[in-house]
Amino acid sequence: MTKQLEVLCVGDTVTDIFIKLQNNQAQVYTNEQGDWLAMPFGGKLPYEGSEIMPGHGNAANAAVAMSRLGLEVAYQTYVGGDELGRQTIALLQKEGVADHFVHIQSKRTTNTNFVINYGAERTILVKHEEFDYHWPHFRPEEVPKWLYFSSLSEHALEYHDQIAGWLEANPGVKLAFQPGTFQMKAGVERLKRIYARTEVVVMNREEAALVSGGSTDNLHDLFDRLHSYGPKMVVITDGPDGAYASDGQKRFKMPLYPDPSPPVERSGAGDAYASTMVAALVQGHSLESALQWAPINSMNVVQHPGSQAGLLTIPELEQWLAKAPNWYHSSDF
Repeated sequence: MTKQLEVLCVGDTVTDIFIKLQNNQAQVYTNEQGDWLAMPFGGKLPYEGSEIMPGHGNAANAAVAMSRLGLEVAYQTYVGGDELGRQTIALLQKEGVADHFVHIQSKRTTNTNFVINYGAERTILVKHEEFDYHWPHFRPEEVPKWLYFSSLSEHALEYHDQIAGWLEANPGVKLAFQPGTFQMKAGVERLKRIYARTEVVVMNREEAALVSGGSTDNLHDLFDRLHSYGPKMVVITDGPDGAYASDGQKRFKMPLYPDPSPPVERSGAGDAYASTMVAALVQGHSLESALQWAPINSMNVVQHPGSQAGLLTIPELEQWLAKAPNWYHSSDF
């Protein structure tokens, strides 16, 4: 690492094994509990294809996205002493992500998810390995400008406390928080030290309601609640309706960038959005400018299989931005 570290991404790594179902081999139905994917039980189903993708997960996707956007990025994570762990490290090296904070625990296996693709949507089967989490010691020259913190397993609760303590001891480090499933379930009170140090938090509308206890019908109340926990900037994504953002003074609505063709599948769209938003902020962009960057990378990710193939460089992103329609800009909300 020859330059000052701009962002350290922190979170669990997974290998995603994608299985694409044939469109005539399953169906989706809806009941009071939501949408369900149904397949014949007890038989054999032909599938369209499969692919093994190491080095995935929220924080890993963010690290690759930010590296492609020109930032000096490192990744703090745990992998097993297996082939998938070695493939993960090789992918990070290929993408220009510094790997000296990647810890190999030889008696563990690397997290593996099975991603069932049906049409453009996906269902993910998840299992977290019980790693022995310990926050590393940093030499002064290794302290990053930003920490990008995302999904960790339920076995890492004390690790959150170590990270919170380090952030409190390093007030110059800005924190971007993209909470994962367990972090949302843990609740704001348990993670209040993390929220108190957060510069920008990114989550979707339903997650914002779950975390804050508010209603999905009242975005302004969701913003007020999330700001009250400490984050200076709050970004709430809202599917096809785009996203909303607040810097504590002004609030904005930003539409999605139009899809050039129907999405291939949506894995990693949220990670691309959040990490591109933060990458723009790290590079000195305003919140309004960052809101224009984020949907473009998210749009391009869903045009490709997996979470990383469609991640853009800055010249590529700027090309898309230059040909954006006139209505593609934020408005006051």
